[in-house]
Amino acid sequence: MYLYIGTDREKARAKMATDIARVAKGADIIRITDAHTLDDMAAALRGGGMFANKRVLVFENTNANPEMRGMLLDALEEGIADPVFIFEEKPLAAGKKRFEKYAERVEKFDSPKKERDGSIFAIANALRAGDKKALWVSYMREIAKGGAPEAIHGVLFWGAKDAFLKSGGKDARTRRLVAELAVLPHEARRRGEDLEYALERFVLCV
Repeated sequence: MYLYIGTDREKARAKMATDIARVAKGADIIRITDAHTLDDMAAALRGGGMFANKRVLVFENTNANPEMRGMLLDALEEGIADPVFIFEEKPLAAGKKRFEKYAERVEKFDSPKKERDGSIFAIANALRAGDKKALWVSYMREIAKGGAPEAIHGVLFWGAKDAFLKSGGKDARTRRLVAELAVLPHEARRRGEDLEYALERFVLCV
């Protein structure tokens, strides 16, 4: 049995397909996924019979289904005559260890972790600093990137509240900003205005 795991589905499946091609010449490829039923898996595991064509069994992301996982593990323990290839994007820990026990080879393909995009916090920094130009530029950059107005509003509110609290509740400017941002979504809905445009007006008037 050959096991392929990891979040980089394209690479994992490409490698699995290459390996399948090496052994599948003239064979019937039986593919079972998480979209199939338990009966489908049972039929695949029963075998093709004495006079059946050579088969290759492929299982994809069936580990999340406890019944499918148990059925496949039981079959692996008893022994499967056909070549078996298994892909699991995020195998459950317990199942992963048991699958690895029966695997001739395990290959892992994880997507690189994306660095956190902290650029949205530049808008909060500009608001706290009272830098109107930087605030406008940061706001337009977030909108151009497809940033959700709700997320931008949340960061602005957090920035204003953070600055107000750090002033000991004595800064009149940040007190006003917190108050305005607190009611801004409600006021936008009341006027039938998109939050994006309400935020734009807020940014221009700060």
